[in-house]
Amino acid sequence: MAFVLPALPYPHDALEPHIDTMTLEIHHGKHHNTYVTNLNKALEPYPELQKLTLEQVLADKCAKVPEAARQAVIGNGGGTWNHNLYWVVMGPKCGGEPSGKLAEAVKSTFGGFAGLKEKMIDAGLKRLGSGWSWLAKTKDGKLEVYSTLNHDSPIMEGKTPIFVIDVWEHAYYLKYQNRRGDYLNAIWNVVNWKEVEKRFAQ
Repeated sequence: MAFVLPALPYPHDALEPHIDTMTLEIHHGKHHNTYVTNLNKALEPYPELQKLTLEQVLADKCAKVPEAARQAVIGNGGGTWNHNLYWVVMGPKCGGEPSGKLAEAVKSTFGGFAGLKEKMIDAGLKRLGSGWSWLAKTKDGKLEVYSTLNHDSPIMEGKTPIFVIDVWEHAYYLKYQNRRGDYLNAIWNVVNWKEVEKRFAQ
């Protein structure tokens, strides 16, 4: 089965004014769609890989993928998986702060929500070029913030990503131009904490 572009879980204008309508239309319909299309092309010669989940394909930095296709699958498969998460951890009428066990873990690891926000913004600002800023759960259940280059993902390292900020320029440039920091601050107004908390609990 070919991988497919998931529908956005909200209208294109739902995250205004923090993420603009045109950016969402282009980002989802063009960029994300291209990663899905190119992932399927890269996997065409390998029917045995097409039977796997995307998580299984990406595991151990795509160790199951033949070397001839590995970089294409890392780039396009990572781009597909990362965006799949990015859309669902945002939403309209969201924002605020985490609650429950996630809030407790955030407090013990980062000193509280403000500390988490500061670390994720800092990771995004320090990522030279294109990449992602992650909140991930390690195998022993601890929280970790770091950034990855291009479309690398914690999923490739056996970790569980629970929140992510896309810091590729196409994620913010139409509205924020070179002001990546403004985008990194604005996105907290649309964080879908219920989704993040659900992933933390898994």
